[in-house]
Amino acid sequence: MKFIGRVVIVTGAGKGIGRAIAVAYAAEGASVVIAEKDQVTGAEAEKTITSTGGTACFIKTDISRPEEIAAMIKKAAELYGTIDILVNNAGFGRWKPPCDLTVGEWDEVINTNLRGAFLCAREAAVVMRQKGGGSIINIASTRALMSEPNSEAYAASKGGIVALTHALAASLAADKIRVNCISPGWIETGDYTGLRDIDHRQHFSGRVGKPDDIAHACLFLSSEENGFINGENLVIDGGMTRKMIYAPDNDDTK
Repeated sequence: MKFIGRVVIVTGAGKGIGRAIAVAYAAEGASVVIAEKDQVTGAEAEKTITSTGGTACFIKTDISRPEEIAAMIKKAAELYGTIDILVNNAGFGRWKPPCDLTVGEWDEVINTNLRGAFLCAREAAVVMRQKGGGSIINIASTRALMSEPNSEAYAASKGGIVALTHALAASLAADKIRVNCISPGWIETGDYTGLRDIDHRQHFSGRVGKPDDIAHACLFLSSEENGFINGENLVIDGGMTRKMIYAPDNDDTK
C-alpha cells in the first residue's frame, strides 16, 4: 500500500473514470476526497470506499464555480491536514455543430473542464507548497490530438489541459510540485459486455479501455518512484492514435 498517509483529491469522482481513480487510491491506503457536484453519485462513491475499510470523504463541489473549489480545498486541508495529490478529472462535453453551439454552452464547457482544472491546481498548490511538494494529474483526452465533427468545445478544453499541464509544471517546479497529464482514448464506463468485436479490434491492445486502466496510470504518475516524470502527457488509448487508417480498396500493399 504505497499511498498510506497520503491525501488525494479526485474531482468528478462520483462515477466512471473518477470513481475508479478514487477507489484505486483508497485501496492503496490513501485518504480520498471525492469532489463531485452530484449528491447521489458522490455519496455512493464515498460509501463504496468506506464500506471496504477505506478512508474517503465526499465534498459536494461544482468546479465551474470558483468559490466552491476554494471551499473544497480548504475543507480537505482542514479534514486531513494537507493535500498530497490532486487528480483533475471532472469534465463534460456539448456535442453540437459549431454554428449551433451557443456562447453560453461554449463557456460552460471551458469553465468546467479547463478553468476548473486550473483553479483546482492553483488552490491545491498553495497547500502543497506548505508541505514541500505534491503531484497534480490532469485528465485530458485523445480528442486534444484528433477529432470527430461537432466536438469543438470539448476538444478545445482538452487541448488546453495538455498545454496547461506543461505550463503548470514549469511554474510549480520550484515548489517541488509535479504536474502531469493523461489523455485517455476510448474508455468504456457503461456496458462493457455490449461492445462489438470490431470495437475491440481497432485497438492495438485488442480491447477497449476500462476505467481501471486510467486509475493504474494515476498511481504510476503520482508515485514518488516516478518523480522524474514531469510536464508529460501520457496517452492511454490502446494504440488507436498510432493506427494508420486507409479506406478499403482491396489494395494489399498498404
